[in-house]
Amino acid sequence: MTDISRKDFLGLSTVTAAGLASGCAPIAAEVDVMADLVVVGGKVLTQEADQSSVDAFAVKNGRFMAVGSNEDIRNLTSVNTEVIDVSGMTVLPGFIDAHSHPSGAGLNALKNVNTNLGSVARIQDALSERAAATPPGEWIVGYMYDDTKQEEGRPLNRIDLDAVSKEHPIVVGHRGGHTGVYNSKAFEVAGITVNTLDPFGGHFYRENGELTGKVAERARGVFNVPSGSTREERATGVAVICSEMNAAGLTSVHQAGTGSAAFVAYQDARDTGTLSLRMNLMARGGTFPALQSAGIRSGVGDEWIRIGPVKFAADGSASERTMAMSTPYAGRPDDFGILTMTQEEVHEVVEEAHRAGWQIAIHANGDVTIDMVLNAYERMQREYPRQDTRHRLEHCSLVNSSLLQRIADGGYIPAPFYTYAHYHGEKWVEYGQEKMEWMFAHKSFIDFGIPVAPASDHAPGPYEPLMAIQSMVTRKDYTGQVWGSSQRITVDEALKVCTVNGAYASFEENEKGTITAGKLADFVILAEDPHDVDPDRIKEIQVVQTVVGGRTVHEA
Repeated sequence: MTDISRKDFLGLSTVTAAGLASGCAPIAAEVDVMADLVVVGGKVLTQEADQSSVDAFAVKNGRFMAVGSNEDIRNLTSVNTEVIDVSGMTVLPGFIDAHSHPSGAGLNALKNVNTNLGSVARIQDALSERAAATPPGEWIVGYMYDDTKQEEGRPLNRIDLDAVSKEHPIVVGHRGGHTGVYNSKAFEVAGITVNTLDPFGGHFYRENGELTGKVAERARGVFNVPSGSTREERATGVAVICSEMNAAGLTSVHQAGTGSAAFVAYQDARDTGTLSLRMNLMARGGTFPALQSAGIRSGVGDEWIRIGPVKFAADGSASERTMAMSTPYAGRPDDFGILTMTQEEVHEVVEEAHRAGWQIAIHANGDVTIDMVLNAYERMQREYPRQDTRHRLEHCSLVNSSLLQRIADGGYIPAPFYTYAHYHGEKWVEYGQEKMEWMFAHKSFIDFGIPVAPASDHAPGPYEPLMAIQSMVTRKDYTGQVWGSSQRITVDEALKVCTVNGAYASFEENEKGTITAGKLADFVILAEDPHDVDPDRIKEIQVVQTVVGGRTVHEA
């Protein structure tokens, strides 16, 4: 099929699919209707409500051409058709991650020290190795540190980093992205002492009259940590993370907080053929004015790189226990978390973006913050109503019945962490079981008719969709402890979250999310059906093959 418009393609696909459904042979046309690729012999879970399971499908020019029985689909093959036999396996639409940070993760992997090592001593060893090869005075940067997963049973601190070097400023960033641990040299260079006042929206942690080294939120801005990278490094970083995410079955990702350098990196990767994820790019608040002045808004782009919402951040982190809540953290009666924006600031940015026609996404973890964001969204709908904004609440971790109803009434989209219940279980004691019945509330969102989006927030959370499905279905952490049993959902519901709902969150439900004639041919082949395995081992299912636009981007 050559030189055919999408309109003609869709028309042809409809006719072909109708013919197959009636048992007729494919209808001849002036164009070649033979498939480029067919998948036969397995179980295809289309995620379509009216045809949830089929035997096979055909692909033409990067899109699904038809779905149906093995016999009907084989009728669409020629000598030039690639045939994939998936006997004994299960095929699903490609998984979508609606909130992640892939370009930053890829660049970190290239340039900085991975401190996801599970031990303070091993972190020190890794940093010392880098320090030995780094001129004095230059920064040493660690990433992927997790304070609650150290075998010493305590978090990293300033003294630990001083033991690595007093000649290099050192920062070890938490994988949650909202705190870091700094050594004495870093504080010295920044001019910070134990008597320095906390800025609004930030905190320098102290203990026994000394700085612990931990710094949260806006307070990190006083440290001039170099973040420079070359254009080539950024493009290579994109290629690295694309390959890793494809191996997990991901075919589309929404990147939260994209700056100009990342926009270029994705385009460069596309030009070199290494972009194998479809990207919906949320513009950083700082990038938004330039895009707006150029007349660009949400939805500009194509099937590979698309401008998504403008994204802001209004409070702290769930995994780092800094999100702003109406009730305190367990064991810390005076700690209600950290707001990083005022209500006035939220109103201001929402009004500007809403009036400009943009979709808006605001990081709002705690119930206090979610209320603030909804206040701003609702105000704009009263004063400047728009149809179907799909404004988003990124993370939307701690909800209640009132917030849920407001989200449903406004047609807003929450994007809660989908792997957190499982991966970060040791942290939930600081919230307690009562709060956990209302955190990452996938069941409540579904019960209220809210199209809850899938979100890893990688690097803060693992991005593997199969881990996410297990986490949402069982609500068990890696030790077997259940957190918030009332929020368990079914496998079918979890699959819909990771496919259909992911597409809806970016206004792309007519392009992806289901295996349907005319949609983009993005799919994943699994060795087992998630319905058939022990729920506690869903994350162990092998991703056999990942296909984007009819092209294999991962094969086990």
